[in-house]
Amino acid sequence: MSIISFAVQDDPPARLDKALSRDVPESASLSRTRIAKLLEAGSITINGAVQTDPKAKIKAGARVDITVEEAVDSHIEPEDIPLEIIYEDDDLIVVNKPAGMVVHPAPGTPSGTLVNALLHHFAGKLSGVGGSKRPGVVHRIDKETTGLLVVAKSDAAHHGLAAQFAAHTAERAYLAVTQGAPEASDPRIRGVRGVSFETGGVLKVTTQLARHKHDRQRQAVLFENGRHAVTRARTIERFGNPHCLALVECRLETGRTHQIRVHMAHVGHGLLGDPTYGGRRKLPAKALSEVSLEAAKTFNRQALHAAVLGFEHPISGEMLRFEADLPDDIAGLLQKLRT
Repeated sequence: MSIISFAVQDDPPARLDKALSRDVPESASLSRTRIAKLLEAGSITINGAVQTDPKAKIKAGARVDITVEEAVDSHIEPEDIPLEIIYEDDDLIVVNKPAGMVVHPAPGTPSGTLVNALLHHFAGKLSGVGGSKRPGVVHRIDKETTGLLVVAKSDAAHHGLAAQFAAHTAERAYLAVTQGAPEASDPRIRGVRGVSFETGGVLKVTTQLARHKHDRQRQAVLFENGRHAVTRARTIERFGNPHCLALVECRLETGRTHQIRVHMAHVGHGLLGDPTYGGRRKLPAKALSEVSLEAAKTFNRQALHAAVLGFEHPISGEMLRFEADLPDDIAGLLQKLRT
């Protein structure tokens, strides 16, 4: 157990949790979310009196004492699952997630996840995130999507990484195989609400996203009362005559659930193999070779790969950038599409 003590600075925000988040020493690595939980637990005193209301007022000069318990072991079980580790140091780890692996345990998937695998890999060497000795998941990719993920190993790293993802300063680029090729010259796509084109023919999709009203497993495009979402897409390679498939680079400005899958479907170019948003566009038999057509028809997951991840190291300040080659199934698909 440790006690963090400090005084509230001049002109504090109206809410207590915001004021504490602003003035708590940076070395404590306490996020506003963590501070809210500590308030709820009665672990924070203001001028010697316990305070639990995050909306309470506080004056400049007030003395704050925050009691932080030692991190406890996670309830999630470690599992010996192989991992492809791209980079690791004392603060974070970058992994290349395979298709079929869920990132975090949930009621329907209590084991076999990336977090289970990381707990085994760390073997008790975690310093704790949010009061628990568990990996700090900053962002996620879907179960059937492959590619790069960064995970924090401490509160300080988690806080720093989360701030970058919240500010949309982390670089995230994906490679996708889409049905049809999104082109700036297509008058249909220019008429889709939320679509614009930038220099170089880069497609920009700006909408809001929220859970579908009738299917809670899906996301829906909205233009009010949702979460702001921006995706940019650039066609790299086209397949078929006429072009019925394309290799597209998608860059995330925001990172909402299913964002690329939903946005590409919104513009009429859903991902190949996507059972939720891909649609049932029939591939023209004469546009592709028999080998290409069969490969496309039998591809059994969304063709999406998190290929590039860049961010500032939350502790050292060094700029880090990683790239992951396409997985064998997408690479093999592209090879056949080129025949």
